[in-house]
Order: sequence, then structure tokens, then C-alpha cells
Amino acid sequence: MRDNFLKGLFELAKKDKSVFLITGDLGFKIFDQYIENFKDRFLNVGVAEQNMIGVATGMALRGYKVVVYSIANFATLRCLEQIRNDAAYHNANITVVASGGGYTYGALGMSHHATEDIAVIRSLPDIKVFVPSSGLESYITTKKIINLNGVKYLRIEKESKYKPIQKRINISQGVYYNYGKDGVILTSGGVLSECMQAEKSLNKKKLFFDVISINTIKPLSNLLLKKISKKKYIITVEEHNFSGGIGSCILEKLNELQIKKNIKIISIKDRYSSVVGDQQFMRKKNGIDSKSIENKILNFIKNK
Repeated sequence: MRDNFLKGLFELAKKDKSVFLITGDLGFKIFDQYIENFKDRFLNVGVAEQNMIGVATGMALRGYKVVVYSIANFATLRCLEQIRNDAAYHNANITVVASGGGYTYGALGMSHHATEDIAVIRSLPDIKVFVPSSGLESYITTKKIINLNGVKYLRIEKESKYKPIQKRINISQGVYYNYGKDGVILTSGGVLSECMQAEKSLNKKKLFFDVISINTIKPLSNLLLKKISKKKYIITVEEHNFSGGIGSCILEKLNELQIKKNIKIISIKDRYSSVVGDQQFMRKKNGIDSKSIENKILNFIKNK
């Protein structure tokens, strides 16, 4: 997803001289092409994320479309006060790009596990939240959101191997990766790959699900929610804590629309992990790998 984000950013910067990239001492080598072509529109502030948001806000208020880049927890939790008081309060045109959502950096420990970021950031007024599930989504999202007014949060991670099955993609309306008659699996981020594997296993038990990437988490589409509410089984899967993630977001929106629906939320169960390992290991340890997803869906259907 990172390479596709960079591709979209580079294309925008070529056409628009107001696009400016700031990094918090990360992205070495990957930004080489950008720096070579737009060295006057690049700044490395060092390991100073709070300052990064302050500088970005000042530049945005002078007319720049500023993109700030860091590891997910550093780009959000470390500088939350600056995002809230400086950027969001002044509706500055800043795109906060968080690399390494979920357990991407699983082996580095809980300080690098981005498992509360969506809940924290979407709770701030007027911030838009985007979580692509594939490289193509990452590219399309980048091209769209940098030109939107206000603060945007873009969470990227390792790319899923799966591609959308739609010819035309509208990121605000969900991105389809599979069609099925029995229910719908809603997800965001690279955990899409686990959902797709689980769905294929469920096919052997004569169960067939839509698999939809909820790319635009905030604002969440009323039209999409009304559409999926017609499905018999609704499952949400996320590489994020139970509280405040996409499952919570969907329940809030269903309540707002006065749609009564029982859904199954599959997520990290409100805990930190003292155990470390690669992303696949951490998913299995926390019950969001494909086999765990399959079993939880089967239990939900059995007890419904």
C-alpha cells in the first residue's frame, strides 16, 4: 500500500505545486524520487512528531496541501493534542499518513502496535478517516483525499494480494472483493486477506458472503449501511481494538438510521499484548486469522 500511496502523491505533486510532504525522520529511500523532483516541497523534522503537526498546520493555513508521514502510533497518539488543537480545530488541510496499521510492526512490541488509532482519531470532530485494504485502494484514496478540505487520516499497511472485483470504485460506498448471497463480511486494512481466506473455507459449508472493504470509515455512508442491512448475516472484522473500531462505527450508524440488526464483531478483545511476533503470528494470537474468523462466523450463525 505504501508504494501505491507514494505513486498517487507523486502524481499529485507533479500537477499541484501546493502539495508538500513532511516526515518525522522516516521513509528513507522510499521518498528518494519525490525528493529528487520536489526537494523544495519536502521537510524532515526529525523525531519530533508534535512539532511536525504544528509546522504542517502553519503551512496548511498558508495554502499548502500538507502530507505528514510517520509510523501509526507516532503519527497519532504521540501528537494527539497537536492534531486536535492545531490542525483539526483550525480545519487545516493536512493528510496524516500512518504507516503500519494493526500488527504490521508486531515484533517491535506494543509501542508499535497500532490497535487504538481509528477509535481515537475518529472521535475528533471533522476529521475524515480512510483505511484502504489493497494497493489499488491506497492509490485511489491518496489521489482523492489530499484535495479535500480539513484533516484526513490515512492508515496504510502491508498490501493484501486480493484485488477489487468492481470495475468502478467509489471509496465512500465500500469496495467489493467478493459477492455472496448469505451475508456480508465488512473489513478494513490488510486483514482483508484473512477474510477472503475465511470466506473461501465457508464456501465448502455452502455459505457465501459479500466481502466489502469499508475504506471510508468516517464519514460512513448511509447508503452503504442501508444496503448491507438487508443481508441476513453481518460480520465485521478488524485489526483493531473492539472499542471504537469499524464494528462500533457501524453499530452507531445503524442506530442513527433506526435499523435494528444483530452483527458479529471480530476484533482484538480490549487488551494490550505483551507477546510479540510477526503480523501473521499476532493475528492468530488475537483471534483474527482466517481460521479464527471462520469459526467465529460459524458459531454466530449457529447461535443466531
